[in-house]
Amino acid sequence: MRKVFKVTGIVIGIILVLIVGAVAYISAFLPNVGDAPDLKIVSTPEKVERGRYLANHVMVCVDCHSTRDWNYFAGPMKRDSIGKGGERFDHTMGFPGVIYSPNITPAGIGDWTDGEIFRAITTGVRKNGKPIFPVMPYHNYGMADPEDIEAIICYLRELDPIDYKTPESTYDFPVNFLVNTMPQKASFTKRPDTSDVVEYGRYLVNAASCGDCHTPFENGKYKMELQFAGGRSFDFPAGVVTSVNLTPDDETGIGLWTKEVFLDKFRVYRDSAFAHRPVNIMKEYTSLMPWEVYAGMTDSDLGAIYEYLKSLKPIKNEVVRFVERSQK
Repeated sequence: MRKVFKVTGIVIGIILVLIVGAVAYISAFLPNVGDAPDLKIVSTPEKVERGRYLANHVMVCVDCHSTRDWNYFAGPMKRDSIGKGGERFDHTMGFPGVIYSPNITPAGIGDWTDGEIFRAITTGVRKNGKPIFPVMPYHNYGMADPEDIEAIICYLRELDPIDYKTPESTYDFPVNFLVNTMPQKASFTKRPDTSDVVEYGRYLVNAASCGDCHTPFENGKYKMELQFAGGRSFDFPAGVVTSVNLTPDDETGIGLWTKEVFLDKFRVYRDSAFAHRPVNIMKEYTSLMPWEVYAGMTDSDLGAIYEYLKSLKPIKNEVVRFVERSQK
């Protein structure tokens, strides 16, 4: 019996050494995506305008890095806060900690090189080598065309500087260690020609990270067998909001939608009065979807997204969009 205890103790000791070693390695040597590229982008008005379009309406960087006004439906941005950061992502949204978006105006990243910003957007590693939690979808941005990333950087350089220091993000155990393993090297693609509507739509859907909110997310993982089929839930004061099915299933998705119906879902938010209609978030349904910013996409880009979504395999997945707190 004494021998059994001795062997058990040795085994436990080895396991502990391995765990400590793994934690030490993760803490000291990860993330490891390589150095920031030696990059000096030559800005042009065309690049700035392309970056403005992408950052405001496709990749919607400004949505998370600005202040959303939840006094109105779907929380449209406060225009005087563009890029200042400070938006909070916490347990109510399914995140393992309290995460704040950083200041991406020149007051926040003005001393970063173009290469350091490029690495952060596409791999999730900050100037100081620390990881970014993938609430920012850098895994998607790392599959974009490098020219589009460069355009965004040109636009960020042109933002009005806002002197604002965001709080430090904190992560629950063991994510405070595992976050170091999350950044990864980019796998860039070339932006497809707009004439290849479905492939161009695929590119836009990835850049817009539609799948991040329209795929169920449980126990820290996406249920990829239900990709784009809706079902990710978000906790709001008035109740739980769940994303809808974007696959072309006739009964539970967008299978019966025409392109015009799809486009009109966005077009109405180009009307400022409609986009800024008041809502009592404590008592009424609202949406996490940043309708106003996505509505700024051109009809042709929205149409390409529609064509790509219609090309997907239909998945039957009926979701309840909103469950009031009193019904839970």
